[in-house]
Amino acid sequence: MEFEYKKAKTNPGYSRLRERTKVIGTWDDHDYGLNDAGKEFGGKITNQKLLLDFLDEPQDSPRHKQDGVYVSYTFGPVGRQVKVILLDTRYHRDPLLSDGTILGNSQWTWLEKELNGPASAITIIGSSIQVYQKSISCISNLSAATGPLFSFESWGRFPKERVRLFKLIADSKRDGVFFISGDVHFGEITRYDCATGYPLYDITSSGLTKAVEETVPPPLHLIVRSVARLTPSTMRVMDQNCRYSSCTYGQPNFGAIEIDWDATPMTLKIEVRDINGFTVAGVKMSLLELQVGSLDPVATAKAGENRRHCSLEVTLPWLVRYRLAIMFYSAVAIFLLALIGFTYAAISIGRRCLRKRKYD
Repeated sequence: MEFEYKKAKTNPGYSRLRERTKVIGTWDDHDYGLNDAGKEFGGKITNQKLLLDFLDEPQDSPRHKQDGVYVSYTFGPVGRQVKVILLDTRYHRDPLLSDGTILGNSQWTWLEKELNGPASAITIIGSSIQVYQKSISCISNLSAATGPLFSFESWGRFPKERVRLFKLIADSKRDGVFFISGDVHFGEITRYDCATGYPLYDITSSGLTKAVEETVPPPLHLIVRSVARLTPSTMRVMDQNCRYSSCTYGQPNFGAIEIDWDATPMTLKIEVRDINGFTVAGVKMSLLELQVGSLDPVATAKAGENRRHCSLEVTLPWLVRYRLAIMFYSAVAIFLLALIGFTYAAISIGRRCLRKRKYD
């Protein structure tokens, strides 16, 4: 891990970035040291120091003394402040099937204090895993629909923890909260309207150097996009301006957040962009839309097909929820039946030809 961190830090592109701007961050599994790992990973203490040195964290920082790399920052003058809360979803996380804790008691106590602290115009909560997905994403809960075929990490695999997270944000009465996340190797924007009294967005950008479409040959990219389009989602933000109809992006991407403080009212733009900087999915809104009370939770819960943006995929009708798996297994069954039929026909024709030769 030490070699990998040194290699990344001396990358020419990353070196230029460090020269031009302040870099802050937390870790996900591959920075942590083991795929999909949690608190059971034995190398976490050593690798915490490696990460903090990689981020040029001062040696007297509390992050060097605490268990985990969670931290918060506040940028900008009063009235235009942006608070960034970076969570550690690895150090204290229980096993995936346990429905235990993600953050651990000490980090929960810290997060409650941060959310109930001084107000800011915007609060960005960075979670390395998606918030809304049960198997695929943090907010979108897509694994609930793809579980038979795919399984992904997310807050959705720890339902009690996610409920606690939503309640903590709601009880704090804090305006302007949204999530940023990664991990899944594709980009998308999702939202949940029934947690805080205003839309709670999650912008997922993943990955900057490796994405899902790079794992399959180019001729199969269309199939990957079709699968994304057919996967049911009540949380994904669907917009005609998305690059693809699924409003997901499986090629290398990054996230961008733009705030226009001089607009009346002030506006926020969150986007997923390709490696050339072009937008592939995005949402623009007034900051007034991210204030407590901007949504009527009762009306929102009743409105729209499948209460869009207000229900998780686990609440969809069974046939809708598992349609991707049903289509997949149906296709496999048809293929096997066709293969059996072809084999039977070939054997029958072969036997007839053999009998004919013997007769002749």
